[in-house]
Amino acid sequence: MPRFAANLTFLFTELPFMERPAAAKATGFEGVEVLFPYDFAAQELRARLVENDLAFVAMNSPPPNYAGGERGFAALPDAEARFRHDFNRALRYAQVLKPRHIHVMAGRANGAAARACYVENLKWAAEHAFPFSLMIEPVNGIDIPGYFLDSFEAAAEILDAVGAPNLGLQFDTYHAQMLSHDCAATWARHGARAVHVQIAGAPGRHEPVGGDIDHGALFATLDAQGYQGWVSAEYEPRGRTEAGLGWLPK
Repeated sequence: MPRFAANLTFLFTELPFMERPAAAKATGFEGVEVLFPYDFAAQELRARLVENDLAFVAMNSPPPNYAGGERGFAALPDAEARFRHDFNRALRYAQVLKPRHIHVMAGRANGAAARACYVENLKWAAEHAFPFSLMIEPVNGIDIPGYFLDSFEAAAEILDAVGAPNLGLQFDTYHAQMLSHDCAATWARHGARAVHVQIAGAPGRHEPVGGDIDHGALFATLDAQGYQGWVSAEYEPRGRTEAGLGWLPK
């Protein structure tokens, strides 16, 4: 069975943030991720991870004001200086928090100039961040209209164009289902590139049970294929988080 992590931005929100690592550990998770940890003291968060024996699996870059701010700007032409400045800020947090992966968000953009900018920024980031592992994630256009990386095929092309050994695919089952209407087939085509998996039910982005995705079958596939990464729960609980964790293998 894969190793499971809790996304503390989505889960256990009924608790103050610094109490969420202990809650994640108590309910069976071995790791956690945080979308944007920049509003919290890195040293305090690191201490909570250590005392609960939790791996810190992933975080996002750059650190925008996610509520109303840009969803990244790695693909925004003429924003290279801003991208590099904020990526360096993310690396300073990463030096303390020691995430396994950093997700580099593309932002809203389109066209050839955006693609060229994205590729060059990712090449710079991969070299600059080594040995940290970086990821890119296809996102559906309903949740984030205009997001540059809007298909797994485009992600594969970008990964090939960058060609960095520390850049891989973040495979989110909810986005895969929303984009292709067949998460299992999308995994069959692109799963070999995945260094990190996130799960949520579709439609609705709630608990990974029922709906259009057979997560039990996906977990079996990951085991059969020898997947070595983490599987992170990134969904909106229908009620209190613990009440909806019947899906989590014990």
